[in-house]
Amino acid sequence: MEQILIYFLLFITIIISGSAIFLFKTDNPKVLKLILAFSGAFLLAISFLNLVPEVFSGGLNKAGIFILIGFVLQLLLELLTKGIEHGHGHVHECCEEHDHSVHFPKVAPIGLMIGICLHSFLEGMPLIQGMHNHDLEGIQHSLTIGTIIHNIPISFVLMSIFIQSGMSRKRAFGLLGIFALMTPAGSLLSSMLSHEFIHDFESYFSIIMGIVVGIFLHVSTSILFETSEDHQYNIKKFATVILGIAIALLIPMH
Repeated sequence: MEQILIYFLLFITIIISGSAIFLFKTDNPKVLKLILAFSGAFLLAISFLNLVPEVFSGGLNKAGIFILIGFVLQLLLELLTKGIEHGHGHVHECCEEHDHSVHFPKVAPIGLMIGICLHSFLEGMPLIQGMHNHDLEGIQHSLTIGTIIHNIPISFVLMSIFIQSGMSRKRAFGLLGIFALMTPAGSLLSSMLSHEFIHDFESYFSIIMGIVVGIFLHVSTSILFETSEDHQYNIKKFATVILGIAIALLIPMH
């Protein structure tokens, strides 16, 4: 029952976040940058506080290699997604008209969906159903919260790209729904593999967690660099980053 609730939260958060573009102006980058800064700080904090220690305490030899694999894998995925996992967009400034609208990168819809769905699918794989280790359940809760918060700006940006490209709302929501199913799908496949084919569960969990941590580290650091203006933070963004870290500190490690 708990796993069904987790899947529902993962799914509905994406749908609501994607729908938010019809309630808020998408050409004003300020709110989006603050949301991104919060999610980036939160992801980075839970990675170092909860996820990285778990990867290295799992008894897996050379666990850092799998974190690097995840980091490089995210670089490869961005060849398809152009970095929308960290809200990548360009703020266009016109001196005469003072236009500060957000221009998202032009990407092929098929390539974008393949890249972003693989990203989401991989993030779901450590969320394995039926775990009996209490410590690992605590880690999964942290990972679930991080994934949900991470998906908020992704969904907003993804839907913005669909609408800016002239796509109909019906098709845009259909593609958003497919994206929303990918994290639960990754979790379901991983659960099936762990119960039927994988005998050394702890090693498997450490490997897949290491890969996801590498993805998180790449995305979170990219967010924190890209939300700054000329690599400088104003007080609002700094306060938002501190808030993200503070909330991550409140999450129990186990």
